[in-house]
Amino acid sequence: MLAVSDDASPPNTLLVDCGGDVLQRLQACGLSIAPVDGLLVTHAHMDHVSGFPLFMEKIWLDDRERPIPVCGIEPALAQAQRVWDAFEPVHEGWEGIPPIDWRKVRHKRNARVWSEAPWTVTAAPVDHGDTPNVGLRFEHNSTDRVLAYSCDTAPTSSVVHLAQNADVLVHEANGVGDNHSTATGAAEVAAEADVDRLLLVHLPPGDKSDALREARSIFPHTDLGEELGTYSFAA
Repeated sequence: MLAVSDDASPPNTLLVDCGGDVLQRLQACGLSIAPVDGLLVTHAHMDHVSGFPLFMEKIWLDDRERPIPVCGIEPALAQAQRVWDAFEPVHEGWEGIPPIDWRKVRHKRNARVWSEAPWTVTAAPVDHGDTPNVGLRFEHNSTDRVLAYSCDTAPTSSVVHLAQNADVLVHEANGVGDNHSTATGAAEVAAEADVDRLLLVHLPPGDKSDALREARSIFPHTDLGEELGTYSFAA
């Protein structure tokens, strides 16, 4: 789960993916459920969409009445719909479930995902093997700050395009198989995109000091993303 939020009162928050209890993790970061403006789903794998029924239950229990936008490419939305429908015997009697505003995103570069202030979000296909998937670029309209997110991917020019001149690039570094990135691969993308800072996420188990050192030899402003970590950049 990636949460992108500003410091307004209340904050404007977008959530990216819901592999588990995404709202519990949000609250553990000190943010509340109520200001969540939308959910962006990148692809159909279990660790990115299987928690959608629990997400819906939590916003219902939080007494949300306004519709919840759920944005993603068609295969990702279809998977979210399937897992939600699988629990229909449970939720069919619930009253006041927030309406789901399914918003399909085109699977192409510069596809518009979100355009409601203060965020402009665009997407581009990434390289995750046979699974259609997208990375995301978040632009904060009032500050012109930019965060890019690779999602699960091998190093690809699409992420370089998404991350061009970004303040922060959040890039996976799982390093397993041909459809993921190593830390050095992510660092090469960050250097080519000329970003200010690289955060490595989706990391494999074990000691990561060698991988971090190798990445920093290519792109010095590299850090390991931490579970429940909060990162900010000055306006």
